[in-house]
Amino acid sequence: MDYYAEPIAMLIEELSKLPGIGKKTAQRLAYHILNVSNMEAMSLANAIVNAKRNIKYCSICNNLTQKDPCNICSDAKRDKSTICVVEGPKDVVAMEKTREYRGLYHVLHGSISPMDGIGPEEIKIKELLVRLQDDTVKELILATNPTIEGEATAMYISRLLKPTGIKMTRIAYGIPVGGDLEYADEVTLSKALHGRREI
Repeated sequence: MDYYAEPIAMLIEELSKLPGIGKKTAQRLAYHILNVSNMEAMSLANAIVNAKRNIKYCSICNNLTQKDPCNICSDAKRDKSTICVVEGPKDVVAMEKTREYRGLYHVLHGSISPMDGIGPEEIKIKELLVRLQDDTVKELILATNPTIEGEATAMYISRLLKPTGIKMTRIAYGIPVGGDLEYADEVTLSKALHGRREI
């Protein structure tokens, strides 16, 4: 990167470390940041520093929060008998946007992936077991991603907790709304068939 001034090269290098950002996009973002006012650039920098300083994990569900416990865990109107298990904080946001679910969450911060050296000990399964020690929780909704790792994680948790007698459900998946059958792959169609319900 000899053709960039060192500060620009460093900015591009750091931006390219972000997920989904390649060198070209990092370069475009760097030049955009350099073209905005000093106030806008400082506002961005302050937002990053502020988020890093003030965001922590909820001591109950492990979701990202500014206060502990988080707004969801401290909401008296939430159904405490149901916990939805998700892989990451973004999944909590996705579920909340539906406005359909009124229970609690448990964020694993990953999924079991032996290929990547991630076993059950590397994600927040122990913390989930601690939450299930009293008889409050009646249902666990396994909402891990429909990937090999997500499926492995859901299967591991369901086998681990089978003796507890807690009802365990898996979110349904298959054909997306507005999708055409001809474009769906065989695995998706198979899952959609297995997940069918009476109407």
